[in-house]
This record gives sequence, C-alpha cells and structure tokens, in this order.
Amino acid sequence: MSAKISGIRICVIGLGYVGLPLAVEFGKKFNTVGFDINSSRIKSLCEGIDQTLELTANEIAESTFLEFTEDLKDLNSSNVFIVTVPTPLGKNRKPDLNFLLSASKYGGRLYSCIGSNIRFNAQ
Repeated sequence: MSAKISGIRICVIGLGYVGLPLAVEFGKKFNTVGFDINSSRIKSLCEGIDQTLELTANEIAESTFLEFTEDLKDLNSSNVFIVTVPTPLGKNRKPDLNFLLSASKYGGRLYSCIGSNIRFNAQ
C-alpha cells in the first residue's frame, strides 16, 4: 500500500442498503467509520446485527478496521467522506433532498479539512 493510501481514514455517512455494505468493504482494508443518526441502528451494528438483512454477522465481523458511531466527534480524524443517504421521490416525482441537506449540514464543519475528499451517492 502506498503512503498516500495508507494515510486515509474513510467515513461513510448513512448506513442503509448502500452505505453499510460500502463501509464494510472499505473496513476490510482501511480505517473506516460508519456514521448514522439512528442510535438503535448503531447499537445493533456494533453487536454484528444488520436488521435490514443486507449483511450477515460474519460479513460485518470480517471488517476489522470498521467502527460504527452516531457521534460526530468520532469523524474528526476522517479525511474521505462518502455520503450515502436516501433521496426518495416526492409526490411530484422530484427527489426529496432533505436527507442530503441534513447530512451536508451535519458534516459541513468536518468536510472543510484541508485535503478532504467528499463523495455524494444519491439513492
């Protein structure tokens, strides 16, 4: 692994059906934080339980460099942010961007770190 890659700390914001598998895969190779505002979801994931049944306990356990949190302070040392929050269609068939706006507000102060990379994934 090159020095440039070894210094990254990834944060996946939103641990739904896209974010959780992504965080688990990154957590097999890189220091990764999985963040979600749902405290019961975080508690279950820390126990190796994915209530959406996307992943098994063994698959989660294989991700040895992954930690789960609902505390924004735990994201401070991250320098790569991947936002995977839902953008459901509203009644007028336009995407509801409220989750995306909330995630942006939550992490706005964290994203400003020099050299940070941010990726948004609409679901």
